[in-house]
Amino acid sequence: MGRGDLTRDEWVRLKPHLPKSGLHGGRWGSHRRIINGILYRNRTGVPWRDLPVRFGKWKTVYERHRRWSADGTWDRLFAAVLADADAEGRIDWSVVSVDSTSCRAHQHAAGARKKPPRLPGKRRTPRQHRSDEGIGRSRGGLTCKIHLAGEGGRRPLALLITPGQWGDAPQLIPVMERVRVARLDGGRPRTRPDHLGGDKAYSSRRNRRYLRRRQIKHTIPEPKNQRANRHRRGSKGGRPVGFDKTIYKRRNEVERTINALKNSRAVATRFDKRAYVFHGTVTLASIRLWLKP
Repeated sequence: MGRGDLTRDEWVRLKPHLPKSGLHGGRWGSHRRIINGILYRNRTGVPWRDLPVRFGKWKTVYERHRRWSADGTWDRLFAAVLADADAEGRIDWSVVSVDSTSCRAHQHAAGARKKPPRLPGKRRTPRQHRSDEGIGRSRGGLTCKIHLAGEGGRRPLALLITPGQWGDAPQLIPVMERVRVARLDGGRPRTRPDHLGGDKAYSSRRNRRYLRRRQIKHTIPEPKNQRANRHRRGSKGGRPVGFDKTIYKRRNEVERTINALKNSRAVATRFDKRAYVFHGTVTLASIRLWLKP
């Protein structure tokens, strides 16, 4: 077993959820070796063509990752791993925090074709190939942003990829809508944490109205300009925003979650041209965090 490969315990956790057959009903081969190759690329950030020969043909490894990113296999594996963790009581729902991080996009991540190639035997759908590739331009160059919700155990529950210049506040609702952990014993999936934490960037009347409607307690500080505007409106400005300093201190948990994700160099720097492939890269890094004991 090479450095960074799946351990025996991690493989036992992941194996039951892997697809049994591939295109046209044919059986997939060497799941463990291929996934180890994808993990190696995630960890080191090397070009696909430079993968060590012990993982087999580089094109096979790349195509497996691209295909599973496009057809939602990585998303289904992530959901299955979350369901197992919840059944074992390993998800800390007491405080879930939201945050984002910017990732520099390598020059090779730019210039994707406007019409992405169609998967063999698959019809192209907006879900598989988004017109927005999640890359923004600024003074610093090409960037994209990862928005995520992290649980108290410093692991991600949901994530979203956007261009780097997009703000944080408008993405709170889309990220929270993606928090959906199935229950192995049946029943409705769990979608609400006991408490939600966020920094000033997530403070908006729309977000607070959404959280109140879903009956989610939250600790999000109010910026000075919003507080001044509320005071200026008097009784029409609404009630003061409650703030619990003890809970807010736990917001560092999501920052540590981001740090753990960015230990993968292919996450810290985006090399993938397509947004759905980079989403698969980040999702696999998240799966690896949940597989660890």
